[in-house]
Parts: sequence; structure tokens; C-alpha cells
Amino acid sequence: MTMPPSPSQPPHNPYGGPVPPPHQPGAFGAPQGFPPQGVPPQYQGPGAGAWGQPPMGPPPKKKLSAGAIVAIVLGSLVLVGGLGYGAIAGLSGVTGSFPEATHKLVVPKTLLAGEYTLVSDLSETEGKEIEDTPDLTVKDAEAAVGQYSGKDESALVVSGMHGRIKNAELTRSSILKGAATEKGSTLVVRPKDFTPAGYGVTISCQVTTSKDALGTTTLPMCAWGDDNTAAAVARVTPESATADPKDIDLAELAETTAKIRAEIRKPIG
Repeated sequence: MTMPPSPSQPPHNPYGGPVPPPHQPGAFGAPQGFPPQGVPPQYQGPGAGAWGQPPMGPPPKKKLSAGAIVAIVLGSLVLVGGLGYGAIAGLSGVTGSFPEATHKLVVPKTLLAGEYTLVSDLSETEGKEIEDTPDLTVKDAEAAVGQYSGKDESALVVSGMHGRIKNAELTRSSILKGAATEKGSTLVVRPKDFTPAGYGVTISCQVTTSKDALGTTTLPMCAWGDDNTAAAVARVTPESATADPKDIDLAELAETTAKIRAEIRKPIG
């Protein structure tokens, strides 16, 4: 005669081993040891993520499209409200007459020996902000704004004006200050002056960052100012847009800016 198992021993398991005890109800009526109804089981082994998948690493570094780059550049570089900064600051040292108008800026079909191709001449649209901004140090201002595209989704924007400029140094610094104080922009690398060999002009360059839903974007730019012309140049690639601002080669960008100035600055008449 087979005796029933004693209360102190687990029931016999025909497959060899004790029969697990029945699950007791847990919170919301779910058995203990199981997740509540509707919640998927989670494997809690070493390094496991949700649904038992391997843990996710950091998100991949973003790579901006050409369209996104241009939007960022134009948003920060239309600048150009900065050209009016001279109307409210630094005028105590501005004296003398306005220079004669001898040069103008053009928006050519290509730049840098064909490396960049004109996408849009924005002189009469975005450029209106330049012409309409009051600046007591500039007379007869006319905008010259061009958006260019290059290989590997790079973008180049030239934004400036020609006219009669009483204080070219003030205008140059005002352009950069206007871009750095644009909403959402942060100045990370302060303006530095460069004098590229063979061009006879001072170029000032800086690096700002801009935050958006995708993260932080790096935006290097340079500017010049002379008696008749002033402009800012931003040349951005998907790689430089995500680079550490302190790693940007501003001396190289200054030389590029000087080359662009030589291409777009033309004698009047």
C-alpha cells in the first residue's frame, strides 16, 4: 500500500525532481513570479535589455543632410541683423566722411573653381533684412546672399552687402556678433583675426553651436569688412557640423573666405 507523501515532503515528480509549489496570487491577482497581465516578461540576466535583447549602446552620431545644414546655416547666418549693430554700439569712435563707392559684391554661379554651385540667390529675399536694418555706419547698402552646394552634401552660404562703409572693422565684428547672439546660438570659439597671405584683408572667424531636436550643431563662420563690402561665409559639411568646435581649423576657413572675397568682389563700372 502506497502511503501519501507527508506534509513536510514535496510531491513526487515523475520526471525526477520536486514538483514546484503552486504560485500564489501577487499584486492585482497575478501569480507571484510572473509579471502582471499585459506586461511582457523581462530577462534579467547580465547585460540584458527590454524583452531580453542585448543592451542598446549610445545612439549613433547624427549625420545631417544637406537640407538640414542649409537651414541651420541660414538660420544662424542671416546674420545679418548683426549689420545693424553699429547703429546702437560703438559709434562714439566713428567719425569722418563715408568712402567713395568703388566695389560691389556679385553672386556668381560657381565658387572656388567650380567646387560649389549656386542653389539659390537670396539677395532679394533673405537679403532684404540687410538692406532694411538701420545702420548709421553704412550708406547705400545692397544685399548679396547666395546659397551653394558642394560634393558630399556640403553647403556654403555667403551673406553680405556692398555700399559705403564708414568703419569696416566695426562692421566685420558686428556681423559675427549678430550671428553669435541669434536665438539658439552659443558662442564657443571667440572671434580670431587672420591675414591670409596675398589677399591684403583681415578675416575674423568664430565658432558657434546651435541646439535643436537632433542635438547640437557646430557652425564655423568668417567675416570681412572693407570700405565697400562686408560679408560672412559659412562652409559646413555633415562631419564639421557634428565636430568639436575647438577642432575646427579656422585658419583654413579664413583662407577660403579670402578666396571667395576675391571671386565675388568686383570693381564698379
